[in-house]
Amino acid sequence: MLVLSACKESAAVEKSVAAAPPQVGVITIHPVPRPYIRELPGRIAPTQVAEVRARVAGIVIERTFKQGAEVKAGDVLYRIDPARFEVELSATQAALAKAKAALEQAELQAARVEKLIKGQAASQAQYENAIATWRQAQADVAARQADVARAKLDLDYTFVRSPISGRIGRALMTEGALVGHGEATHLATVQQLDPIYADFTQAASELQQLRRDFESGALEQIAPDATKVRLVRDDGTVYPHPGRLLFSDVSVDPSTGQVTLRGEFPNPKSELLPGAYVRVQIEQGIDADSLAVPQQAVRRNDTGGSEVYVVRADNRAFIQPIRTGRIVDGQWLVLDGLQPGDRVVVEGFQKFSAGELVDPVPWPLASAATASAGEDNRLRN
Repeated sequence: MLVLSACKESAAVEKSVAAAPPQVGVITIHPVPRPYIRELPGRIAPTQVAEVRARVAGIVIERTFKQGAEVKAGDVLYRIDPARFEVELSATQAALAKAKAALEQAELQAARVEKLIKGQAASQAQYENAIATWRQAQADVAARQADVARAKLDLDYTFVRSPISGRIGRALMTEGALVGHGEATHLATVQQLDPIYADFTQAASELQQLRRDFESGALEQIAPDATKVRLVRDDGTVYPHPGRLLFSDVSVDPSTGQVTLRGEFPNPKSELLPGAYVRVQIEQGIDADSLAVPQQAVRRNDTGGSEVYVVRADNRAFIQPIRTGRIVDGQWLVLDGLQPGDRVVVEGFQKFSAGELVDPVPWPLASAATASAGEDNRLRN
């Protein structure tokens, strides 16, 4: 009799366990301010580029820089043989001295003729000739002074200097090369890398939609000086230094329908090099009351649409079609189909079918995700 009673109790327990609704992990969605972030393709570009060129013709006798090193504006990079220019300077200085001597003589002669004409010992024509000779001598001195200045400038150009501060590339000419003969020979290139630019493009249609969202109030506009721009390198790592948006182009490329934007980033360690491919994350607005669900909560139906399981007040789970937007911090933004306070199933799909009774429990990661979103919002404000 005792054995029979124990068997009945065991069967009752098993039946009770079997009848208990399956336990599923759910989150209760609430509107949370989230940034509207777009990730766009871009290229790194230097803030300044200067091609170092020979401005006078001659033989390179010395290269004074180390390839790939940092240089300052005004640093001597090459020396061109100065012998010819030193001779030219000496010749122009001698011509200037001769012109000055002729000026002194013409000035004295004009003064003498002026005294003579007052005593009527010289004619008016002689006086006018003396004055003209004196003025011609003055003009000749000015011309010779310009020749000297030009010769000094040419001599100074034998020291090829860096026009800007930055990093210099490889040497394009070596000692012994004839440069500047008939053209301004390209000797090297200097690029300023700190700060550095990232040029990226966005479809003009997206910018128009963004403007309409601002006007309708769907998104809150960010102050220009508060716009956040970040770089994602080609290996997927995020560049640690945030940048700032400099400008958006005023014209659309007719061949691509894209608008060019430019961001500026600090580059203290020269980690970013011109020409490198990057992805640029730009925060273009704030969705003040966005709804989002974890990616694993969203399922695809046979027609390719998105749907989730929603636990209603009677703890029965039903399929709810939704319209999703983009992914932010691993969560799908929900554009349509859900309301604040809805309970969405995140775990335990295999335990039930649509319409069945479930035992909803908070999803373990729900509190962490909510806390993270709140912290991000606090930092932005």
